[in-house]
Amino acid sequence: MKSSGSPVLAIDLGGTKINVAIISGSGQVMAKEYHLTLADEGPQAVTTRLLSAIDHLLSQSNISLSQMDSISIAAAGAIDSDMGLVTTSPNLPGWSDVPLRDMVSRQFGVKTCLLNDASAAALGEHRLGAGRGTTNLIYITVSTGIGGGIIIDGKLYLGTSGSAGEIGHMTIDVNGPECYCGNFGCLEVMASGTAIAREAIRRIKDGGSSTLSDMVAAKIENITAKEVGLAAQNGDRLASEVILKAATYLGTGMVNVVHIFNPEIIVIGGSVSKMGDLLLAPVRKMVAETAFGLVAQAVRIVPAQLGDDVGVVGAAIFAWEQKVA
Repeated sequence: MKSSGSPVLAIDLGGTKINVAIISGSGQVMAKEYHLTLADEGPQAVTTRLLSAIDHLLSQSNISLSQMDSISIAAAGAIDSDMGLVTTSPNLPGWSDVPLRDMVSRQFGVKTCLLNDASAAALGEHRLGAGRGTTNLIYITVSTGIGGGIIIDGKLYLGTSGSAGEIGHMTIDVNGPECYCGNFGCLEVMASGTAIAREAIRRIKDGGSSTLSDMVAAKIENITAKEVGLAAQNGDRLASEVILKAATYLGTGMVNVVHIFNPEIIVIGGSVSKMGDLLLAPVRKMVAETAFGLVAQAVRIVPAQLGDDVGVVGAAIFAWEQKVA
């Protein structure tokens, strides 16, 4: 991992929360705060909240901007890293060609860079997490949505326009439900945490019996993937079937990934990955049984190691390793 030795102020902007942190030159989290994104309020409100979060963390940590190498932002959505734009983001409603990098740079007078959150996570896991020592890595985050980051020959691959790795929007079922992106049957709409919760709710409304109803005091609209995972771990049949269905779709996506990239390792992170082997065992089984033998034997599918800090750690690494605006 290359580092200037100076800390980076790193931001992980997601559809649910904003993680703001100061990352030391060795990749350690020196200080951090979480704030709600409240994404439905639109880009102007979210950007104002993000700028305020940076101010607040600096004031609380007694570290000045003059001590920073740079500011680095990992954001959910399709990112034009060269232009510093969030071009679109299904999890950030209303965001279209938002010049987030330059807005932050102008506000604080510090060099700033911008990349996709899953690409940042791929860097973090490759340099300091589950993928240390590997050459070719794919990172998949399974949470509210599904995203991906790609490491080829030890380097982050961003593609021609900086948007490589949108694995959540590969088509798994052309007759599947409509995705937030406007297409149908994307991996994200079939296997994300949102998809798991939606399928559990649908099955209960259709008369399925499950302890999930008791877990949310019969307010089934409050069911999330977390409750589905807990119910499955406690032997709930409906919950187990829902997770197996999502894992089957996720496994299908992973077969596509290993056929295209032939990686040494696939690292799976995000909140849904905390289900562990409940989710990962069926994925590994599908890859082993369905992918070509040579690529299936070459790949390991493992859980991420850096937890909720992976986005900010990866964003800091990106700042150290790239020329920033």
